[in-house]
Amino acid sequence: MTLLFTHPSGHRHVTPPGHPEQVARLDAVLAALDGMDLGRREACAALDQDLLRAHPADYLERLRLGSPAEGWNMLDPDTALAPGSLEAARHAAGGVCAAVDAVLAGEAPNAFVAMRPPGHHAERSRAMGFCILSSVAIGALRALEHHRLDRVAVLDFDVHHGNGTQDVLWDEERALFASTHQMPLYPGTGTAEERGAHGQVVNIPLAPGSGGAEARAAWAAICARVAAWRPQLVLVSAGFDAHAADPLAALMWDEGDFTAITRMICDTAAACSAPVVSALEGGYDLAALGRAVRAHVDVLRETAA
Repeated sequence: MTLLFTHPSGHRHVTPPGHPEQVARLDAVLAALDGMDLGRREACAALDQDLLRAHPADYLERLRLGSPAEGWNMLDPDTALAPGSLEAARHAAGGVCAAVDAVLAGEAPNAFVAMRPPGHHAERSRAMGFCILSSVAIGALRALEHHRLDRVAVLDFDVHHGNGTQDVLWDEERALFASTHQMPLYPGTGTAEERGAHGQVVNIPLAPGSGGAEARAAWAAICARVAAWRPQLVLVSAGFDAHAADPLAALMWDEGDFTAITRMICDTAAACSAPVVSALEGGYDLAALGRAVRAHVDVLRETAA
């Protein structure tokens, strides 16, 4: 059975009016998953020791001191810190860590973490792009340090490059990071020349207007690299803003593309005997987000059966 990790704090990260990364995103995701046969669990708050593997103590203290009693503290032009934001971010990161613990304990073959804010733009010492804590990278480092794995793979199909995940894992030779993303587009990183300190970073930029054929070819290449890496755990930054209906980008994917890419990832993980933990990142058209998340989790469920 696929596990689903979420927590009410995800609704307490309230962004300014008109902000695309809104509470309604989580509502759309949970509504899409309602009634599915999933093992529902609480996304607990991340431990300080887990956060400190990815972020320095002074950054975490700045977030704590900068959390407002009311209104918003804008950490950058796009990233708002509301009274409930840091709690939500800690539960988002903690949900990934809890999912890692569960799948590595053999409690389930895979898990999906339905939380917000997203995390893949949060660099070691900087919040940006709607992201406060680098949740998936935090989960990868927990797997490597707490569970003493030798190899993990972190795969990101969000339409925006996961610069934060790349930043946190740049020097980590035990973590393969691979991403497809539209280019040019925010945040401007993710060229094919960015390969990591040990050659363990794979970036495949996609041109605006490109669709499923290009996406599937890119992910076939990435999965071949993953298979050669033989990871003991696969983590997925599951952003759904490459959907053709999304207002923030210009890739032309549909639900069938998310299904196909998820199946490639799951099949590759299974061939390596590696469990899978997927965590919500972007996706800003609410109807398309719900449909794409359901397609993604349907594949997780099929491969968990």
